[in-house]
Amino acid sequence: MPVNVSASDLVRIGPELLLTVVGAVLMVVEPFTRAKRRLAVVAFLTLLVALRLNFAAAHGEAFSGMITVDDFATYFRALVLIVGILTVLISTNYLKQAGHETGEFWSLMLFSLVGQCLMASANELVLLFIGLECSSIATYILAGYLRDDKRNNEAALKYFLLGSFATAFLLYGVAWIYGITGSTNLSEIRISLLGSPDTTLVTLAIGLMFIGFAFKISAAPFQMWAPDVYQGAPAPVTAFMSAGPKAAAFAMFLRVFLTAFEPAKQSWEPIVWVSALLTMIVGNFAALRQSNIKRMLAYSSIAHAGYVMVAVSAQSDVATAAAMFYLAAYAFMNIGAFAVVTHIARKDERYVEIEDLAGLGARQPLTAGLLTLFLLSLIGIPLTGGFFGKFYIFKAALDANLIWLTVLGLLNSAVAAYYYLRVIVVMYMKDPRETTENLPPLTPGMLVVLTGSALATLFLGIFPSTVLDAAGQAARLVR
Repeated sequence: MPVNVSASDLVRIGPELLLTVVGAVLMVVEPFTRAKRRLAVVAFLTLLVALRLNFAAAHGEAFSGMITVDDFATYFRALVLIVGILTVLISTNYLKQAGHETGEFWSLMLFSLVGQCLMASANELVLLFIGLECSSIATYILAGYLRDDKRNNEAALKYFLLGSFATAFLLYGVAWIYGITGSTNLSEIRISLLGSPDTTLVTLAIGLMFIGFAFKISAAPFQMWAPDVYQGAPAPVTAFMSAGPKAAAFAMFLRVFLTAFEPAKQSWEPIVWVSALLTMIVGNFAALRQSNIKRMLAYSSIAHAGYVMVAVSAQSDVATAAAMFYLAAYAFMNIGAFAVVTHIARKDERYVEIEDLAGLGARQPLTAGLLTLFLLSLIGIPLTGGFFGKFYIFKAALDANLIWLTVLGLLNSAVAAYYYLRVIVVMYMKDPRETTENLPPLTPGMLVVLTGSALATLFLGIFPSTVLDAAGQAARLVR
């Protein structure tokens, strides 16, 4: 089918075009510049301009309906771009210490964000797949960016092999859906499924696609890659992976399952229900046994994916809005937590054990206080974004009569409190170690990230309606 391109189409993908052009330019000019720090400044300013273009883009379809720019796409594009901005600030000093301050890093990050933006706005399965691959391939390389670090190499290799395997399932499912419905457009697939085609074939196709989605959001039983990759990748990259690609993957998940596959919800609802429960259980109980803080936060990330999947199971506008709100709150509190880990770990990430945080409350009260706030938000303590995120998700689940899933989810949240509080106890109630005695002060960029993430976490906990109303308006457009 021919695709007509107009000026308005190009404006609607303005953020993606800008990120692509600047990413390519950075790779070209990098060998000719000695001031590597300027490349980070260019990437930072590019992301700010892309964020402005995202809000300025007129709503509507582009490229013959392949892309839909609506409140839903605008919300998620803004979220992943903000994650990118915060990651730039975290990464600058880290890369300088590691001796890998090159333009390739910023180019790869921009290319990954291009894919994530496409995942949020695509209305066509093939374009969703292209966006997913753009994001994934760049992120595979970022995970192994420090080429002389064996941990990075192992993380990248595992991520690539397992990710490619999962992508094959997704693409096979797309092929089946095309064979069943004759289209890869989400709206047309929905219309076709309303005609009640063969339920068995549809269920198998949805199951294949679910495997691909579940891998990207690290949902059980396809979460096995996350702990090793999060632990082995550079700390700023881990922060980026845990928030940006995950938010984009959930955007894709929500749009596909609540739009195209909504008529077949009886086929996939039990799958999502069971996976949500397993994801919470695996994530929380495995995190209890971890001594490495990056690995603990990796299992925590798995558990939080389970909470969002509870909202997907509820299948309502309120539940979708709750999932969108929770992903925003999670992005800020998780970026903040990993920013502190990056600061503590220092060069070569020598200090990433939970015990390495001993005495942080005495040595750097501000850093410890901010990390405490992020951990309390991850628990779901009132006056934090994490509290209202869980509150809205479980309320939506109750409204959908998912009583047992709600009860088990709340019990899992109680389990999670143990391993988060354990970190706080180590920071404030154990004698300082040499790991915190010689801790350098926070860099300006790190301070901006930590204070900004903390303010956002508190804002979402005190004034949740501001973001929730925007999420609710966007959610109504998805279904």
